[in-house]
Amino acid sequence: MNRSTRARTLTGTALALTASMALTACGADGTSSDAEPKKPTNGTAAVAVENPLVATYDGGLYVLDGKTLKLAKTVELPGFNRVNPAGDDDHVIVSTDTGFRVFDAARQTFTGAEFKGAKPGHVVRHGGKTVLFTDGTGEVNVFDPADLVGGKQPEGRTYTSAEAHHGVAIELAGGELVTTLGTEETRTGALVLDKDDKEIARAENCPGVHGEAAAQGDVVGLGCEDGVLLYKDGEFTKVDAPDDYARTGNQAGSDASPILLGDYKTDPDAELERPTRISLIDTRTAKMKLVDLGTSYSFRSLARGPHGEALVLGTNGVLHVIDPETGKVEKKIDAVGDWTEPLDWQQPRPTLFVRDHTAYVSEPGKRQLHAYDLDSGDKLTSVTLPKATNELSGTVAGH
Repeated sequence: MNRSTRARTLTGTALALTASMALTACGADGTSSDAEPKKPTNGTAAVAVENPLVATYDGGLYVLDGKTLKLAKTVELPGFNRVNPAGDDDHVIVSTDTGFRVFDAARQTFTGAEFKGAKPGHVVRHGGKTVLFTDGTGEVNVFDPADLVGGKQPEGRTYTSAEAHHGVAIELAGGELVTTLGTEETRTGALVLDKDDKEIARAENCPGVHGEAAAQGDVVGLGCEDGVLLYKDGEFTKVDAPDDYARTGNQAGSDASPILLGDYKTDPDAELERPTRISLIDTRTAKMKLVDLGTSYSFRSLARGPHGEALVLGTNGVLHVIDPETGKVEKKIDAVGDWTEPLDWQQPRPTLFVRDHTAYVSEPGKRQLHAYDLDSGDKLTSVTLPKATNELSGTVAGH
C-alpha cells in the first residue's frame, strides 16, 4: 500500500468505500468451551456452537462450530462488514456502516448493543478490557467484556480525540489509555492518559502511526513509517527501522513474548507493495530484526501462537511458524494453495485466525476453511461453504 493516510472507512456497500488497508492486530490466545446448547434470545431453536467462529462474506456472516467447522447459522447483513473478538466466550464485534455492533456468536444473534458512529475502526483486547476506536468521530470506548452478558449495552470509559482520524487505542493494566494523535490528513504519534484522563506522556515522532500490539510486560508498540513507537514503564521509546521509509503498520503481540511481530514495507509509492520481509521488534532492547521469508504475505497473514510463536501465512500457501527470539522458521505448514494478494484491500484473500493451539485458515478461492494443529502441523478438519469468505474471527476470552 502507498504512503497515503486515508482511513479505513465502512459504508453500506463495498464499492462506496475509499479506505486504505487497516488491520486490528491483537494476539488471539485463550479459548472457551461450552458443551451445552445455547438458548437463543429470540426464542427460536439454535444449533449448539462450541467455540464459535464468525466469517464474513459478501452479504452476511457465517457462524461455525470451532471444532467441527460445521456451519451453524447464516446471518444476512448487507454491506462490507468486519469482525473481531469481543473478549469473552460468546461475543464478537461486527463493524458495520452504522457502528460497532455486538453479535452473540454462541447464540447466533445480534444482541442490540451497539456503539454508533461513522467509520468504526480498530478493536483492541488487552488486560481484560476491550477498546473501540471510531474513526469518523475520534471517540474511544473502553468496556469490560463481562458486561456484555445478557445482551446489555456495556458502560465504561469514553474519550474523544482532539480530531477525528484513523486511530487506535489500548488500555493498560494500571488504567493508562494509550491513544493515537492525528487528523484526517496526517497522523503523528500518540499520547497517554492516566486513569483520571490526565495526560502523562506524549510522542509526536511516529509519522503515519497505524496499528498496535501488546507484548509481555504490558508494553505497547505502535507502527510508524520509520520504525515502531514503544510505550514502556511510563515512557515512549522509538525503535528506528534500518530503512529511511519503513512502514510497520500491522503488528501482532503475545503475552508470552517480549517481541512483537510486524509487517515491513519500504516503497512509499507502491500501489500495493508485496513485501517478503517481516519485522521482529524486541521491546527489551528497542531493536528491530528483519527476516526474509522468501514469499509475500498480506495484512491478514500475521498472528501469534500459544507459546508466543510468530505466525505468518505466505502467498505460497505456507503457514510459517517462527521463533521470535532467533527469527528462525521452525515449522512450515502447507495450509492452502498459492494465492495473490488483490489490489483492493476489501477483496477476499486467505486469512489467518489463531485461537489457543489451533490455526484457522480461509481459502476463499475454493470457498473453504481449514483448521490446523499448531503443535503437530496436522490438518484437523476442513469445510466448504456456500460463498467465499473474507474476514475470519471468533470468540476469544482473556488476553
